[in-house]
Amino acid sequence: MIANSLKIIVPLAAFLLWSSIFTVDERQEAILFQFGEIIESDFEPGIHFKIPFINNVRKFDNRILTIDQRPERFLTQEKKDLIVDSYVKWRITDVVQYFKTTQGDELTAGRLLYENINNGLRDEFGKRTIQEIISGDRTQIMNLMTQQASERAKSLGISVIDVRVKKVDYPERVSSSVYQRMRAEREREARDFRSKGHEASERIQADADRQRSVLIAEAYRDSEISRGEGDAKATEIYAEAFSKDKEFYKFTRSLTAYAKNFSSAGDVILLQPDSDYFRYFKDPTGKKQSDTK
Repeated sequence: MIANSLKIIVPLAAFLLWSSIFTVDERQEAILFQFGEIIESDFEPGIHFKIPFINNVRKFDNRILTIDQRPERFLTQEKKDLIVDSYVKWRITDVVQYFKTTQGDELTAGRLLYENINNGLRDEFGKRTIQEIISGDRTQIMNLMTQQASERAKSLGISVIDVRVKKVDYPERVSSSVYQRMRAEREREARDFRSKGHEASERIQADADRQRSVLIAEAYRDSEISRGEGDAKATEIYAEAFSKDKEFYKFTRSLTAYAKNFSSAGDVILLQPDSDYFRYFKDPTGKKQSDTK
């Protein structure tokens, strides 16, 4: 009988003990309820106890969470559309307030936070021109939105860590028009550069041709001067030799004539055998036959 009772009591006691223990992780916040009413929320990480079937516990992530918002269309001061892509980093700071305003639903908290931040971004973008947003006011907008969103989120039991604008772009239709205009502008600049390059190339080529012509003309002039000086020197030498030894000059002239007239195998000259042309063939001294007799 006692053994049977122990078989029932021991498992029941183990179940009751297990049901009365709960743990809280360092990354969690916990709320202890009694019949649906909050009775405690400030739990340190570790093991805690509750009354089975009377108390229940809900746990919430207290790490930094991220809401990656879908791109939204905002109007600038000039009534121009911009597509803004942003995200928010947040965490739970007051778990009781968080539960009361969102019922502990992370999606509900994200939706409420998303609406608050989007309204703030819409107001800030509406105060500025596109140039101001793109040139440098974006950082100022993000810092301002982080402060404002953090103040508004206190009522949700949430602290906003950071609001970041990832990208600001024109709508697709406007972007296409802008890109086409930019492309046309770049093509015009490219044509201008090519035209200037071609002009510079033509100018360099013309200058090179002019210098080439000048160099050729100067070289030809110098060569003609050298040739003239050479011819003059040769004439002077020949004249001097002729004046010193007339027979040597005649002999040299004859050899030059022989070389020119018999430069190829097919050359034929019809002359009298006793012609002066063969004078040095018959006698190296150049004496005529009548002189030797």
